This record gives sequence, structure tokens and C-alpha cells, in this order.
Amino acid sequence: MNALKCVVVAVAAVAAALPANAQLAVNSGEQFVTAIAEGDGGQALKLLQDRPNLVNARDPKGRTALVAAIKNRDRQWIGHLLQKGADPDLPGENGETPLLAAARVGLADAVGWLISVGAKVNEGNRMGETPLIVAVQRRQVQIVRMLLEAGADPDKADSAQGYSARDYARRDSRTPELLRIIEAKRPKP
Repeated sequence: MNALKCVVVAVAAVAAALPANAQLAVNSGEQFVTAIAEGDGGQALKLLQDRPNLVNARDPKGRTALVAAIKNRDRQWIGHLLQKGADPDLPGENGETPLLAAARVGLADAVGWLISVGAKVNEGNRMGETPLIVAVQRRQVQIVRMLLEAGADPDKADSAQGYSARDYARRDSRTPELLRIIEAKRPKP
């Protein structure tokens, strides 16, 4: 009976410690994403040194460190996170992938880096917007070219309006170059 009592006490101790460890990981992840979002590189570096797996952390809103760095246009942190193994397809808030975020803010070098590490060019957010659709809507000519070269599908429609990047380009009379670029990349029969 004494041995059984020891086992029960040991199991209870382990069970009590797990939520604390899980809470520590959640708090560290939230702190890391917040540090990146707020541009506190010193704090972010300290947290990342202590817990290297934080590169793919999310905060309670769903923000990821990589998307936060992209939205801040923080090229140094974008590169650092990618070098440390951040998932280039890990979606953040509302399903926003890093590639979508980079297209949205017009950060062509980040688009190139993400493509070079294998980011999925046709991955959409919760509204079905793809990086190419967003780049067309934002009139990001260079990014449209980059995405098409990487194999982005100009005919994949979003679920918000039911339009594809080609459709949005046709509707945009202010930047006719977008449609010319898309039409030049027609798939081979």
C-alpha cells in the first residue's frame, strides 16, 4: 500500500506541473509575438534564446511572429525567423499566411524569401484571398510577377466575391499592366 501511495503522489505531482509548464509555454509564445509586434528585438531575442521553438508561436489573437514581423516591415526579423525555421505557411489571424501578409504590405523582398523557402503561393485566407489576389488588389506589379513566376494560379477565385486575380485585374482600369502580366502567363494547353 505504501508503494501505491507513492505512485499516486508522484502522478499527482506530475499532473500538477503540466498545466504550469503549458501555461509557461503559452505565456512565452504570447510574449514573443508581442515583442516582435512591438519591435522589442532585445526581449524577442532573449525569449527565442531560451525557447527556440517559439519561432512558430501564436498569441491569443492568432498572430504569429513571422506575420507580425512582416506587418512591421521588419526585414531583419523576417530573415532571422526564416533562418530559425519559422513555418512560411503558418497562418495567423483570420488565416493570413506570411505570403499574404507580405503581398498586402507590398514587401517584395519578403515575398521572394518566402517563395525561396517553399511558401505555398496559392494558399488562401478564410475569405479565400490568395497572395496573388491581394497583390492585384493592391496593384503590386512586381509581386504579381513574382507570384506568377512561382506558379500562382490567376484563376483561383476567392470566397468573398467569387473573383479570381484575373477577374480583379480585368475590373481595374487604373492598372492595365496587371491584366497584361496575367494574360502573358496563360497556362499552356
